[in-house]
Order: sequence, then structure tokens, then C-alpha cells
Amino acid sequence: MTHTTFGASSTTGDVLAGIDLTGKTALVTGGYSGLGLATTRALTQAGARVVVPALRPDAAQQALADVAGVEVDRLDLADLDSVRAFADRFLRRHSALDILIESAGIMACPETRVGPGWEAHFAINHLGHYALANLLWPALTAADTARVVSVASGRNPAWRIRWDDVQFEHGYDKWEAYTQSKLANILFARHLDLLGGPHRVRAFSVNPGWVRTPLQRHLAAEEMVAAGWIDADGAPAPGLFKTVEQGAATQVWAATSPQLDGNGGDYCVDCHTTEGSPTDSSEAARLWALSADLTDLDLIA
Repeated sequence: MTHTTFGASSTTGDVLAGIDLTGKTALVTGGYSGLGLATTRALTQAGARVVVPALRPDAAQQALADVAGVEVDRLDLADLDSVRAFADRFLRRHSALDILIESAGIMACPETRVGPGWEAHFAINHLGHYALANLLWPALTAADTARVVSVASGRNPAWRIRWDDVQFEHGYDKWEAYTQSKLANILFARHLDLLGGPHRVRAFSVNPGWVRTPLQRHLAAEEMVAAGWIDADGAPAPGLFKTVEQGAATQVWAATSPQLDGNGGDYCVDCHTTEGSPTDSSEAARLWALSADLTDLDLIA
């Protein structure tokens, strides 16, 4: 475990104190809402130029109107043609990418099919980001050193990839679909770091903790009351939720902390790496191979 003075209550401002990102280029998916917006604000305040790819560019422009040093472009993570087009535009405009934070995601949505019939959680939370990292590989390796941060969730050791039915074609469960995609985020970062280390590209996965954001938009109030997240009046359970600045702190820390210069592949919680391997390396390699087959992309070597 990495020993730091930061913890669950640390904010993005705390972890970036004394860090100068002037001249650095960062990309934050979902960077105009929730944790992503807090991340974009923090990185720009530290001097970085931040590219925010957005499904709804107009909404992103509005949300980021008061943030200097931001470039908005269109990206639909559910559409590989859109991912390719975005990556082409990025590579024409930017010679290097120092920080890639894959923060966009969906949670517990009704059964939805995208692309060639892919289950939406797996497609958007994992496959779209897998494709994006592959296509931006030339820019990541062009940086002196680069970091990729995959925003996952709290991890339960019981989570599994449904290898026999990854796309939930035989019985859909919104929470199983979500947790599978978040485990995929962790596995992705672990294998990406294995491949990227020799090229000075390190990868991490993070658990932001409990944060109230638009991520919960598919959940009815009654469901959150039953889960104990909020009371009948909509007030959050005391001590359960972090602020967005606290929730985004771990992904910002993983993307920028000098303490992690010798690390990679770690699963990070509350601005610390966790002890031991968070995943089975063979599972990570198996997921990478499956993702390469599904997207027809395997450009990292």
C-alpha cells in the first residue's frame, strides 16, 4: 500500500497542492458532469489543457463555460465509428497525451443494446474506453510519461465476468451488468499497465467511493430509500456520501501523484493503492483478448 497523507476526506485541491501541470494535456471522458466535471476543473486549475469528449457537446460547453483551458469534442462511447473519428481528430490536433482518465459511465440502466447488439454497460463502461485507449496509443507513448486511470467502483471479490454470456443475452440483471463492467475496468487497467510499462505508460483503476451524481439517474427514489442511501425525504444517509471533489480526488491523485512514479496496475481507494493484486492476471489477459476480438482493435504492444 502507498503511504500518503491523503484519505477519504481529501479533495482534488488537496492532492494537487504543489503540482504544476502546465504544458500537460489531459483527456477526461465524462468530464462535464459529476466526478468528471470535478476532475476537469481540478486539472485545469493545476495548469493542464483538458480535452473533454462529450456525447452532448452543447451540454458540455454549457457546463464548462466558466472553465478555462478546455477543449470539447464529440464522442459516443457506444459507437466505435464515433470513437475512431474522435481519436483521429485528437491525433491531428495533439502530439501527445499525458493523462487519460476514463470517467464516463452508466449504472443500473434498463436493458439496452448498442452497436452490434452489445449490452450497454459493457459497451460504454468498458469496450468504448478500451477502444479509445488503443486508438490514442500513439499520443500516450509520445508523452514523456503517461498515465491512464480507469474509474471503477467498490470491488466485491464475488464479482465475475460472465464469460459464457458477457452480453447478458440470457437473463438481464442491471446490477450484475454494472458490476461486470466495473470489474472489467479494473482488469483493463491491470493488463494495460503490463503492456504499457515498457513504453512509460502506467495504468491504474480507482474506486471513487459513494458520491451522489447523475450516475444514479436510472434509480427510482424508492430504490435508493430501500437500499438505505437516502431517507424518505431524499436526504442522504449521514456519513455515506462524499462530495464530488472528494470522490474525484482518487482519480486525480492516481493521474498525477509523484508517489506513484514506480507503480502501475494498482486498484486505488481513498488516495491509496491497495495491498496485493486486485485481480487475476489471467482473467485480465482473457478480457483483453475478448475486447480485442469484439472491437477488432489490439494496437498496444
